[in-house]
Amino acid sequence: MRFIDEVGSEYCGKLSRDFEVSKILKSKQGSKTAQTFHVENVMQISSGNVVDSKEKVLKALHVNNVEEAYNKLLDSFSKKGELKFVGEPKLKEGSLKDLPFVKFYEKDGGYYLTSSIIISCYEGICNASIHRIMLLNEKEAAVRIVPRHLYYLYNEALKHGEMLPVTVIIGVHPAIVLASSHSPPLGYFELEAASNILGSLEVYNSPIHKNPIPYGTGAIIEGFISEKMADEGPFVEAMGGYDKVRKQPILIANKVYVNPDETSHIILPGGYEHAVLMGFPREASIYNAVSKVVPKVHGVNLTYNSGGWLHAIISIEKNHDGDAKNAILAAFSAHPSLKHVVVVDPDINIYDINDVEWAIATRFQADKNLVIVNNARGSTLDPSAKDGLTSKMGIDATKPINGGIEFERAKIP
Repeated sequence: MRFIDEVGSEYCGKLSRDFEVSKILKSKQGSKTAQTFHVENVMQISSGNVVDSKEKVLKALHVNNVEEAYNKLLDSFSKKGELKFVGEPKLKEGSLKDLPFVKFYEKDGGYYLTSSIIISCYEGICNASIHRIMLLNEKEAAVRIVPRHLYYLYNEALKHGEMLPVTVIIGVHPAIVLASSHSPPLGYFELEAASNILGSLEVYNSPIHKNPIPYGTGAIIEGFISEKMADEGPFVEAMGGYDKVRKQPILIANKVYVNPDETSHIILPGGYEHAVLMGFPREASIYNAVSKVVPKVHGVNLTYNSGGWLHAIISIEKNHDGDAKNAILAAFSAHPSLKHVVVVDPDINIYDINDVEWAIATRFQADKNLVIVNNARGSTLDPSAKDGLTSKMGIDATKPINGGIEFERAKIP
């Protein structure tokens, strides 16, 4: 994962699997560099807080601002990318216990991989997506699978009386992680989008399943997702609270390989990096949708404290006083998990909650500028939602088109 050299890193020593990694990552998140460290009994160096800020995402995408980043991400999924196959690097065999499975919080159900990308090709459809994996023993782990594309491939395999062959990769360039965090239509392979983002992507065939693996990957698990189930969780979700225990499929590891010259990656559950990786692809989708209904979108911020998922602050230029309401509705459509949206003018810093609060205090009237949608489908990450249904709220905190000096914020020259 050579990006660590671009963003820079601070070495934090040798850390225990029990809570020390999370303490370091929590205390250091938001800093200018990533953190690197050795996790006890792990073959290679590990890293965290690699893309825990927008600034680091811009470096990963090789762009200058968020608008360029959104457009690059959207464009990367609009066409097929090319995978350049090269020879396999030198790999060392190991077991699951040689990988950076970590216990992060006091009530965690076990030791977890959190940056693991599962690659599976079945009946001509390839998919790459991020899934947490909980260690069970030296050969087995429980995989959290939500009802998306990996879930579809898994069930297709079960229908044929087969286990799903998978290759798990840990420690790749952040552009690959971002691409794997997106949800393109079924059949579009996320690694092709990563190739478009990076300009090219060198891959090699995995030793057993011959799935494409990005060159520079830190560690690999070759195995099958079986029909067997195990209790998975509790685990801390993006909101910082615990997800419930549920039965999840068991990953059977046939072989584990480590590249000692590369770096593995650990994402702090509920941390900034978790929010950025979940939220940034959705910000791009919101940006795209809102751009179609207003003259200009300057930025979208899915906030850290909403897990990069539930709350959006959107900066727009408008031609009519109804534009902000259209922006609110477009945002809800683009990201159905969204719960609250605040739309502001370009003079408001969407990354400064105090600035946003000022806009609400001075430019918002509840009887005129509030949008409420009741009994809409929401996010399972929201513990206050009942049976997946939620009430959504949009706040138009933009000043009137013909607003006078009373809506301006005083500046010191």
